[in-house]
Amino acid sequence: MSKGCFIYDDTFLSLLNLIYYLLKNRIKPETIKNTRYTPNLLDQVVHLKLPEDQEVFSKVILLIGNYASRSLYYVFLSNVENKELIIYYFLLNGYKYKDRILFHRHLRCVGETIRISNYVIHEVHKYKGFVRFKELKNHILYAEIEPVNDILELVSHHFKKRLKNEYWMIKDVGRNILSLYDKKNFNLFYDTFVELFENHSIVIDDDELIRYSKNWHKPAVSKDLAKYDNLEDDVYTKVESLFQPRGAQIEA
Repeated sequence: MSKGCFIYDDTFLSLLNLIYYLLKNRIKPETIKNTRYTPNLLDQVVHLKLPEDQEVFSKVILLIGNYASRSLYYVFLSNVENKELIIYYFLLNGYKYKDRILFHRHLRCVGETIRISNYVIHEVHKYKGFVRFKELKNHILYAEIEPVNDILELVSHHFKKRLKNEYWMIKDVGRNILSLYDKKNFNLFYDTFVELFENHSIVIDDDELIRYSKNWHKPAVSKDLAKYDNLEDDVYTKVESLFQPRGAQIEA
């Protein structure tokens, strides 16, 4: 059965859950898009609210193996049009060929998966060697990249090992995503955080702390808090004790 344009929630796990649902129910999608897709008037859009079941990823690995699963993730990170359908047909054939699926390059979905994943890996290796950091005033290393594919996460894994004793940030300029590393792990932040950081943040250095201390004054609410503290200490406050039942109580 062929049916419409299916929408998933932008993550790889969400896409796998959708494809698993489609295959299980023998639904052949016309196309699969993420939530950023703008449908046309002829699209029959279907947005299923499926739970993101972590076990689906484990099932994929058991079905087609680690290497093929990693290749599908690289396809997901690519900027290739209709990459979701490539992943769909790859997994559809994966039920037949199991962990030998990559040997069947005559299948278009397999050949495209190998080509696209190699393309993504090549770009990751390029940025591993060409990222240039500059040191900000607060001693954080900062770099900007403009990759074709969505590889900031993969590049960040590399620098997590290479610069593990430094604080650093890498920004994907085109996608407006920021990777922030705190000497333990890195996190990816999207539009809102990047906009706040670039346009509304200040560097907290010694000069800024001195300026803040000079302008600081005790907030007015502290007077009210002091009154409440005094109220609790006043033995003459007219507070009546509530009735306290005796014995153990069972809540219905």
